[in-house]
Amino acid sequence: MKFTKMHGTGNDYIYVNGFEQTIENPSETATRLSDRHKGIGSDGLVMILPSETCDFRMRMFNSDGSEAEMCGNASRCVGKYVYDKGLTTKTEVTLETLAGVKVLQLFVNNDNKVDKVTVDMGEPILDAKLIPTTFDESPVINKVVSFGKYTDYQVTCVSMGNPHAIIFMDNVSELDLPKIGPVVENAIYFPNRTNTEFVEIISNSVLKMRVWERGAGETMACGTGACATVVAAVLNGVADRKTTVQLLGGNLEIEWREADNHVYLTGDAVTVFEGETPNLPKQVRDRL
Repeated sequence: MKFTKMHGTGNDYIYVNGFEQTIENPSETATRLSDRHKGIGSDGLVMILPSETCDFRMRMFNSDGSEAEMCGNASRCVGKYVYDKGLTTKTEVTLETLAGVKVLQLFVNNDNKVDKVTVDMGEPILDAKLIPTTFDESPVINKVVSFGKYTDYQVTCVSMGNPHAIIFMDNVSELDLPKIGPVVENAIYFPNRTNTEFVEIISNSVLKMRVWERGAGETMACGTGACATVVAAVLNGVADRKTTVQLLGGNLEIEWREADNHVYLTGDAVTVFEGETPNLPKQVRDRL
């Protein structure tokens, strides 16, 4: 299998050209190759595929093998991949995802390579049942919730095509995320599990965020999470509609426009390296 390792703000995935290759078991492949000790190492696997309705289609699988609806950072890298590889000459590309159609605006540098992409992430979903959550009230804004021994977290819930629980707090750098992250992800309030953003308010235009991604654990960045965070911050009256989100992997620029109610995500897209995996027999793969 030929692959390209890419990252958007440190959120790294293995990208495969589905026009040329078929992966019979993408879930198993994602789990095996995402292992950072025995595999390539990544937050998951992204397949770039033909689409009947858009320029391209994206399927993405987390490092635990679960398929995700959408990833903002991955979609930016798809935009870079298809342009840099000559699969398109367009600088505005439509992308089919499980969370609907996304429009990518590609920024091309002097070397005729894409180095930045803006993604129209569409409208945020605030209906509690559609996110989905089990909370009776809707929308869920600054709700005090208990997660076992972790009590009195104030949660705002947003979907950007995938579910997010946003928690504002102080000293986010000191948070023991590997302990609290799985607890919130798998809480009974979230039927499909949830991504969780822990956010520190730096100013009205700067937010500092750490993220626990559903099916992947803590990652360097989460594009949909950054979008959901800015929506939650606006709803709570603590940030402007155009805000910089600081993540472990770098900064993302988010704008929730009043004109169309869409959220726009802008950030980098970087090719790390390319390679080829050996065609291992199943009994060998099972031992890895």
